[in-house]
Amino acid sequence: MIILGINGTSHDASISLIEDGNILFAGHSERYSKIKNDWYNCQELFDDAFKYGYPDQIAYYEKPWLKKSRLLFGGASDWKPKFKTKFDTSKIKITNFNHHYSHAAAGYFTSQFDDAVIVVLDSVGEWTTSSIYIGENNKINLLEKQTYPFSFGLFYSAFTQLVGLKPNEEEYIMMGMAGYGDWKKYYKEVIEYFPDVSTQKYNFHKGIHDWPYNIFEQDKFDIAAAVQKVYEIRLIDFMLKAKQISGKKNLVFMGGCALNCSANTQLWQVFDNVWIMPNPGDAGSSLGAAAALYGKHIKWEGPYLGHDLGGKYPVDAILEQLKENKIAAVASGRAEYGPRAFGNRSILADPRDPEIKNRVNKIKERQEFRPFAPVVLEHLADKWFDMPTTSIPYMQYAVKCKRPNEIPSVVHVDGTSRVQTVNEKQHPGLYRVLNKFYLETGVPVLLNTSLNIKGQPLLNDKDDIINWEKRYNTKILT
Repeated sequence: MIILGINGTSHDASISLIEDGNILFAGHSERYSKIKNDWYNCQELFDDAFKYGYPDQIAYYEKPWLKKSRLLFGGASDWKPKFKTKFDTSKIKITNFNHHYSHAAAGYFTSQFDDAVIVVLDSVGEWTTSSIYIGENNKINLLEKQTYPFSFGLFYSAFTQLVGLKPNEEEYIMMGMAGYGDWKKYYKEVIEYFPDVSTQKYNFHKGIHDWPYNIFEQDKFDIAAAVQKVYEIRLIDFMLKAKQISGKKNLVFMGGCALNCSANTQLWQVFDNVWIMPNPGDAGSSLGAAAALYGKHIKWEGPYLGHDLGGKYPVDAILEQLKENKIAAVASGRAEYGPRAFGNRSILADPRDPEIKNRVNKIKERQEFRPFAPVVLEHLADKWFDMPTTSIPYMQYAVKCKRPNEIPSVVHVDGTSRVQTVNEKQHPGLYRVLNKFYLETGVPVLLNTSLNIKGQPLLNDKDDIINWEKRYNTKILT
């Protein structure tokens, strides 16, 4: 049986296709429509997915009319699901799952755990904003939940807006800003908005409307640092609660809040093992809905599940570009499922040069303070970084760099790096690039960032490559 999972009519629309527990395809609408964080799935995405099979059943990631009730409660005049596609669903059975259950299923059914506590934290689903589930023997059962307007995600998003960024999209930028701030300056003010794990000052969906001070440029960084600090404290409070009421040592963490890599590192202080699926936000819930309908663990082999450019990974060409220009742009094979690039839609660069960070930020038209992630050979990672576990394949944790002077372009101002480890099985081509670079330089690390411009989706197909090369006069290796 082929199951189509759909997430749509919210930010980060996506679809996924599974057959008998195997993932055939998973992709983002934005990569096809070229609209960043596109709310609606487009025909081109369905056309690409259906090359791998046509669905017998459909799983939808939330319950639309339950969501409508919350939106109307919040002041929306009207709302109904919309799709920018001619795909006829009238003759295919559709099953709807709760928003948070889809998140939980995406995490649990892709994990290696049979027995785990599942924590979901985001802005808001239909009504639920935080939830704790038990995953046992392919069954997911709810233990506890909190509902709108209390929300970890809305708290963080409201302050994202306060410091001049776009809420529900640029929270990751505020996370980076926090490293440049003094958290103590506004800590007392910020923690009053989130005094304990089950209490908040008001509905953050409406923004921060009573901040008592004028906000100048450095204040934005100090506020970001205080918000990050308070979020981390309350996150650990919630995780300790989840461990206490579940009795579990394994954690599955999902929802948009699971993208906060600076906070995620602390999860290892509470749990023995942690799994965060590399697409934990709403886009990942198309796979979660499909897995929920399947009803048991699916085969997770990695995030390379989207549009296929084909070809052999251009190992030698990448190394040549790194030697000549210190930067290589690559688009090869299947696109990554999730917001981060892991080698198939990446800009790779030599991290030893302290000017590389500024050069790549300029290429991507990003703020100069924005950090970049290192990709490192897994078996040597602990020699370069303070690793909480041996393998971090999906840039989910910010850890201390042990040798920052040797790789300055992948170390943030606070001394941390958002590490991606690579072994030969995970990505043979990227592994060979790293290994050859290591043999030549003694450094098993490269800078890895997504192949896109700030505010635009990752490059996806051949047209994207052609347009990029014409506009920026830069060769992309395929």
